[in-house]
Amino acid sequence: MFSLFHKKMSAAPLGPVEYLIVGLGNPGKQYDGTRHNAGFAAIDELASRCGATITKLRFKALCGDALVGGKHVLLVKPQTFMNLSGQAVQQAMAFYKLPPERVIVLFDDISLPPGRLRIRKKGSDGGHNGVKNIIYLTGKDTFPRVKLGVGAKPRPDYNLADWVLSHFSQEEHTQLQQAINNACGAVELMVQGKTEEAMNRYNS
Repeated sequence: MFSLFHKKMSAAPLGPVEYLIVGLGNPGKQYDGTRHNAGFAAIDELASRCGATITKLRFKALCGDALVGGKHVLLVKPQTFMNLSGQAVQQAMAFYKLPPERVIVLFDDISLPPGRLRIRKKGSDGGHNGVKNIIYLTGKDTFPRVKLGVGAKPRPDYNLADWVLSHFSQEEHTQLQQAINNACGAVELMVQGKTEEAMNRYNS
């Protein structure tokens, strides 16, 4: 009985893809667990919760079909390195003929402490290279996004690239996991058209 239930949960949803859920990060084992890969970590958690696998290489990204909030979504982890993330997003949007409002992007934010979450319906890149490239290549900034706090540089002269590629402390990792859990709940609401509710519930 359990094996049949598990297979049912893991089966690819039917019908057309209704949303892209994109997590930003850098490919490669050496980047696992770094601040800049918080988006990847959130997508992995979302996949785990809905019994999906992100193993297909399409659109210059690792992709997986999933059922989230009753909607058929494509989970996307661009494999082009952060500053070219828009290539995967642009290709997938064009293939599925989706407007930017149906593309939810999850990524790290150094202006928020670890554990904090910020949901926005649209906006500027905020200095984030992955978001900047998505806006540049799609020509739109109207895609909703979920920002995961990873903490600010410890001091002003600290190299930003070194900081975002650094790993979390044990305490920070625990805090990030809470933000990831909240991000998964937020995405489930957002694909149901309940972004305002997600913002009220999870913005901190």
